[in-house]
Amino acid sequence: MELTINIPALLFPAISLIMLAYTNRFLALATLVRSLKSKYEEGEKNIGLQNQIKNLRYRLRLIKNMQAFGVLSFASCLFCMFFIYLEWNIIAEMLFALSLIFFMISLIISLIEIQLSTKALELELSTLEDLDDESLSGFIKKKFNRD
Repeated sequence: MELTINIPALLFPAISLIMLAYTNRFLALATLVRSLKSKYEEGEKNIGLQNQIKNLRYRLRLIKNMQAFGVLSFASCLFCMFFIYLEWNIIAEMLFALSLIFFMISLIISLIEIQLSTKALELELSTLEDLDDESLSGFIKKKFNRD
C-alpha cells in the first residue's frame, strides 16, 4: 500500500475530536476538584471525601497523559505529511505508524480514566446508601439486611 497525504489527513478530524472530548473531561474534573476543595476547607473531612480526592488526583494524571499522547499523535501525523511531501516514504510510514500507536495509547488511557470515573460515582453513591429509603424495595432491603 502506498502512503499518500490523504491517509494521515484522515486522522486529523478523529484526533481533533478526541482532544476536544479530553479537554471537556478535564474542565469537568477541574470544576469538581474546586468544589471538593471548598468542602474540604470548610471542615468536611470524611473518608469518602478523601477517597474522592485520591481518585481525582489519579484521574487528572491520566487525563494529562491522554492529552499528551493525543498531541504526540497529532504531531506525528503532521510530520508524516511533511515527509510524504518531501517524498521520504520510509520515514513517513514510520511516523504514520507511530501516530497510530500514540492514538491507541491515548484511547487506552481514556478507557482506564472512564473506569475510574465510574468508580468515583460509585463512591459518591455509597454515601447515599445510608439514607432512609421509604419505598417498598427499601423496606425489603432493610428486612433482609437485618437477618
